[in-house]
Amino acid sequence: MIDKAIAVPIGRVVATELKPATPHQFHFWTPTDTTIGIGAIIKVGGGGTGEEGRVVYGVVTEGFAYSDLATPLHDVVGAEGDPARVEAPTARQQIRYWTAAVLRHTPEEPLQPVPLGQVYLADDADVAQALRMDTYLYSATPTAIPVGLYTSAGRDAPVYLDADFLLGPEAAHLNISGMSGLATKTSAVEFLLASIFAHFPAHKGRVAALCFNVKGPDLCFLDQPGDLSDEDRKRYERLGVPSTPFERVQLYAPLKADGVNLNTLRTHPDLVGDVEPLTWGLQEVVDYAEVLLNRDDIDAKADAFIDFLRDRVLGRTFDDGFGTTHRVQTFADLDRLFRSIFDGLEITSGGRSDTWRTHHIATMRKVRNRLLNISTRCKGLVTDDGPSSDLPWQEFQDRTVYVIDIANVDPLGQDLVFARVVSKLREQLERRELGVDAVVVFVDELNKYAPGDGPDTYVKKMLLDISERGRYLGLVLFGAEQFRSQVHRRVVGNAGTQIFGRMDMDELATPGYQVLTPATKSKLATLPIGELMVRHPHFTQPIFIRFPKPPVLRGRDGVERFPPAADVPFEDAVVRQLVRLDRRVRPNQVKDLIADREQDDVRRALAVVRRTRPDDVLAYFRKVLGARVDSEASRPRERQAVPPLNPISDEPY
Repeated sequence: MIDKAIAVPIGRVVATELKPATPHQFHFWTPTDTTIGIGAIIKVGGGGTGEEGRVVYGVVTEGFAYSDLATPLHDVVGAEGDPARVEAPTARQQIRYWTAAVLRHTPEEPLQPVPLGQVYLADDADVAQALRMDTYLYSATPTAIPVGLYTSAGRDAPVYLDADFLLGPEAAHLNISGMSGLATKTSAVEFLLASIFAHFPAHKGRVAALCFNVKGPDLCFLDQPGDLSDEDRKRYERLGVPSTPFERVQLYAPLKADGVNLNTLRTHPDLVGDVEPLTWGLQEVVDYAEVLLNRDDIDAKADAFIDFLRDRVLGRTFDDGFGTTHRVQTFADLDRLFRSIFDGLEITSGGRSDTWRTHHIATMRKVRNRLLNISTRCKGLVTDDGPSSDLPWQEFQDRTVYVIDIANVDPLGQDLVFARVVSKLREQLERRELGVDAVVVFVDELNKYAPGDGPDTYVKKMLLDISERGRYLGLVLFGAEQFRSQVHRRVVGNAGTQIFGRMDMDELATPGYQVLTPATKSKLATLPIGELMVRHPHFTQPIFIRFPKPPVLRGRDGVERFPPAADVPFEDAVVRQLVRLDRRVRPNQVKDLIADREQDDVRRALAVVRRTRPDDVLAYFRKVLGARVDSEASRPRERQAVPPLNPISDEPY
């Protein structure tokens, strides 16, 4: 429902020779007790100027106040040098003088200077006209996404973004910057995702969100309700967004080094059952070796050997040339292949040959050490042996949030997760096999992952690729950072929508903010929590809005309400994971079953059960464990080479 306010003039346009009105800027005066301020949206009518029917919309960008004093000395004389004197001998005339930037002319042509008309406050309909929202708000196929409320001058008009310019294909991506803890960057993204899920147009298909949690428990409780005030609930109702937490949330976290406890802060007994393990093996990791290997050590020869392994060896039946057949599927299988090759060279040539299929033995040793060290450096995320546990590729669900918690993972593991997940998203969106038509990828701390200087890392290349080509595929980047000036220019420059929270004055002094007026900068530096400045392709000027508090539990509050549990013993962790899959499982039965088993066998059997998800979990676990699961259980026994008399020692590379 659009509010129709009584049209009462609040000021009048004034133009002088020194400060004339132009097609893009004008000045006006108001009474001293006016309600408008910086960021207020106004409209100018054409009555009395011979331009009836013409309306100009603008936003206030600067304000001045002065009296009829010629110099400050006149005021000193009038007060007889006493600043405590209450009444001046003569009442001074005062003026409130404002500068406004033009948002829109109606009609658009011919483009002319702003007429000297009366100034009115904008109501809901005027806000929609001024921000050009009418083109996508009232069309036959509306694409409006609520982003917040315009609350200046006592108004609370909804402000909408165009889905075609937020999620593609016309433009895409969103960037939000501001001071840590004061700009509410994460809260703004959480609310905007809820708004997208509620208002994403049906004709544009299905949408999902994938969020990387890189800071503590920030995104670990999106399915838990938060505390909302009555004012926030009214704002949700005004914007048409449900004030409830996300209905469908899937959380993933790597395992810790013990292979059974989850590496996340969402380990409270009431919530940990909803967290899926994220573990990868050789097949998932080898395609992203560039992320994990030191480029100073891996030269062209090593790259060629890695490509040979990827194309000719992994996942295939392979004869090493010394009478042994291999099928390399895990890191343990790869280690056996290398040992067989080194032993074969020693036996056939007596240690005199240093080349195997055109690859030098030193290069092979270097690659072996680097690849096998991955599972050690990323222990818990990368497994030596056994099945992997991955995201539901090709089965992404509509209006679902997928959270990958890598806050406690070392930087190398974080880079691997970024590279592989984003690559898989891009590949499946290209083939239209992901299950949804658009995916919003939220990445915090862009200062760290896509800095403006420093080396071109694999992760930075991936973020650049999303920002430049992702909108054609439906892959949309929502990025957040503290200092926008320190993020790569191509990442922030390709963001169609830009949001600013409270900013540091040093940041506002950088060249990227010179287009803003001093008054706008001052307001940005003092914005309260919950208020933002938005730039959008349809908005010709930045607009200040207020958004309600997200309806989900904040990370800090979630940790207090659901304290993380301590790591449980190996047996209890196995029981917990099996019970989560099947409530009929009895803990004592599981403990008796694994009492005298090797932990590696139990881990591999547990991974098979997690991947298969049988109807009778305990029976299937007993069956798989009874078979003594190992890397050779799924293939015929290999012919073992005769061990050499003088094996070659491992050389440090």
